[in-house]
Amino acid sequence: MSQYKTEQEAFWAGDFGNEYIDRNQGAELVAANLSLFAKILARTRGISNVLEFGSNRGLNLVALNQLLPGADLSAIEINGKAVAELEKLGITDKVYHTSILDFTPDYQRDFVFIKGVMIHLNPDVLPQAYDLIYKSSKRYILVMEYYNPTPVEIPYRGHSGKLFKRDFAGEMLDRFPDLQLLDYGFCYDRDYVFPNGDGTWFLMEKR
Repeated sequence: MSQYKTEQEAFWAGDFGNEYIDRNQGAELVAANLSLFAKILARTRGISNVLEFGSNRGLNLVALNQLLPGADLSAIEINGKAVAELEKLGITDKVYHTSILDFTPDYQRDFVFIKGVMIHLNPDVLPQAYDLIYKSSKRYILVMEYYNPTPVEIPYRGHSGKLFKRDFAGEMLDRFPDLQLLDYGFCYDRDYVFPNGDGTWFLMEKR
């Protein structure tokens, strides 16, 4: 715990994070991501490099590698087992094995995204996470998380203090006046073809 700022970071860097990696794999998840990102990327142009905050084993990047075959893909990931799985894929330009909160942006990417990660951050550090995502982006920012109009905590696999819902994208839009909402949508976990975890996505652009 001492090497991390929050208990949530230690939680995901350790055994629970390892178990998550084993649970989340398979061609079906990649197919769902292909469907999702194809819709989102249709609203963008000129993406030559990508950075994912909290990539886990890289299933989002696998989809993006097919949709943006010429783009450089980079990832930030706290869990060592996930980093090893990600590096086996051979599709990344850079992998930063660190907590999001310890990441220092080295250069801006055209497309920066976070998917199913903000919900697991300590709410007290969200402003720092927002700033890091914003500073890392040259143009596009994608946030896909569980949405709720007001902040709320819900139990997560028998654990408390590990999952929070709120209007993450709305808070970013309020925090950074030059961000504009381009599009948004919802993924339904009971979709008959491409189930994708009941997340709501928001595509924003710096203007």
